[in-house]
Amino acid sequence: MKKVLITGGAGFVGLHVARALLAGPDVEILLVDNLRRGRRDDEVQALLADRRCRLLEGDLCEVSTFEAAGKGFDEVYHLAAVIGVRNVMERPQDVIRVNALSTLRVLDWMAAGGGRKLLFSSTSEAYAWTQHVLPLPVPTPEAVPLALTDLANPRSSYAGSKIFGELAVTQYGRAHAFPFVIVRLHNVYGARMGYEHVIPELHERVRQGQTPLVVYATDHRRAFCHVDDAIALMQAAMANPAADGQTLNIGNDQEEVTIGDLAQRILRRAGSSASLEARPAPHDPIKRRCPDMRRTCNLLNIRPRVTLDMGLDRTLSWYDTHPRPPLAR
Repeated sequence: MKKVLITGGAGFVGLHVARALLAGPDVEILLVDNLRRGRRDDEVQALLADRRCRLLEGDLCEVSTFEAAGKGFDEVYHLAAVIGVRNVMERPQDVIRVNALSTLRVLDWMAAGGGRKLLFSSTSEAYAWTQHVLPLPVPTPEAVPLALTDLANPRSSYAGSKIFGELAVTQYGRAHAFPFVIVRLHNVYGARMGYEHVIPELHERVRQGQTPLVVYATDHRRAFCHVDDAIALMQAAMANPAADGQTLNIGNDQEEVTIGDLAQRILRRAGSSASLEARPAPHDPIKRRCPDMRRTCNLLNIRPRVTLDMGLDRTLSWYDTHPRPPLAR
């Protein structure tokens, strides 16, 4: 029986990882989450109805959480982090503290025999500041230098915390001889991703009949990756010893689109003829993001399969039946 621990297991990516693992045989899963961003909703409850899956509610910044988790896990997916533009802009000190300290706790626990192999979830944001000091190739390969420039800008807190995490994982893994793989997720989307992301936000305003539809940064280009493809790539990276010690982009480089085009696709799906009102993005200076997927796909012998239109249909069908809950009074 393979034992798996997933930090942030009640969150967006964590839930999809657990669901994919439970579709196979001979696995036991422990989800670790403080439920501040993740939530114990019907979909988590459905996972927990399977006796092979348990939830430990705990703070990853506390040693006691890892004492309660135990040791001897075959695979550890460290996905938990404070993310989101609002958190980054309003409380960058918490982003730095939680992301850095939780990763150090995971690594101390791994070094003491907590788990055999670690997958650390990093981000395309790690590349964001390099463009200020060096020409950044797009699609972007993993080997480009990582840089931070204006440390006073709160947006650097998230990128900085993830770059620190990559550094810590690399050095701990080498010093304590446990295998690891670092994955940089690029614009992963799908059901249950929350409501403060461009796809569900646009969908929500289209459903509300906003005319014209306000779209920020219509000329910015992104390469979106459906969560099913992201999970398949992550599982392959965990299972394949050739990925040990590697840093791999996780994304889909096949359908790079502008945000304006994304909005038009969402409008077409809704049968809306609303026009677009373009506005500048207040906190996103990155005009183009697209991963170079050659290292990942060649190493793992797997490619993304979900087209953008297929993925939007899967995602927005879920949001059609799961609208944003009303604000509590």
